[in-house]
This record gives sequence, C-alpha cells and structure tokens, in this order.
Amino acid sequence: MKYTEYIVSDYKVMLGKPIIKGTRITVELVLKKLAEGASILDIVAMYPNLTEIQIRACLEYASEVISQELVLPD
Repeated sequence: MKYTEYIVSDYKVMLGKPIIKGTRITVELVLKKLAEGASILDIVAMYPNLTEIQIRACLEYASEVISQELVLPD
C-alpha cells in the first residue's frame, strides 16, 4: 500500500493539513483516536465512510513523516 493513494494535502481543505482523500477527516484526528486507545474497527464504527486501509494509510503516512525527522544535538 502507498499512503499517497489515500492521503492528500490541499491548502483549500482543512488549511492544508493531510486528510483522507475524499473526506475532511485529518490524519491528525485518526492518529489521536488511535493514541486514545481506539482500535481501527472502533474508528470505522465512528466514521463509517472510512475503511481499514485508509486508517492504515494514516499510520504509514505518520511513519514516513517521522522517518524524515532530523534530530539536532543539544
């Protein structure tokens, strides 16, 4: 799976935050729900228009962003 098939960023939608394509649901929201303890199935139940693969794309996106992070020494 390539997250780019499911995650987009457009400054006209949600001020350019990454969202799930075709929705106004941000990657940030999905990650927050997961961090709060929701399962993928819980999120699908909360947002029935989402699929498991879209939620997994959010995780892949987050992993990619973090892997590009540069940590500077103190």
